[in-house]
Amino acid sequence: MPAYMLLIVEDPAQRGTRTEAEGRSVYGQMVDYAAQLKERGVLKAVESLSSPNEGAARVQVRGGQARLVDGPFAEAKEMVGGFFLVDVADKDEAVMLARECPAARWATVEVRAVGPCFT
Repeated sequence: MPAYMLLIVEDPAQRGTRTEAEGRSVYGQMVDYAAQLKERGVLKAVESLSSPNEGAARVQVRGGQARLVDGPFAEAKEMVGGFFLVDVADKDEAVMLARECPAARWATVEVRAVGPCFT
């Protein structure tokens, strides 16, 4: 079965608009969704990512020189808030799972096939 990554792409400011109770509720919905995917036998991995304000960094090496930028990233319009790695029959099934994902109601769920970066 092909593997697909369901990336949760969100506005970096939206987490700050929720109360702690709302944040815990949203997180709980995602945990429940992960449990459903596991029960269906398609979940390979899942992780939530902390805000870029908390321990994030960007690294680039150009011409042998490393450039490090610590978060938060002022120029960022979106951030990856987490992911689900799933084994499904095809892209259509991955898109179906993305449509079922609770995060699709407050963020974008980007569906990407896992594969070599040279193609």
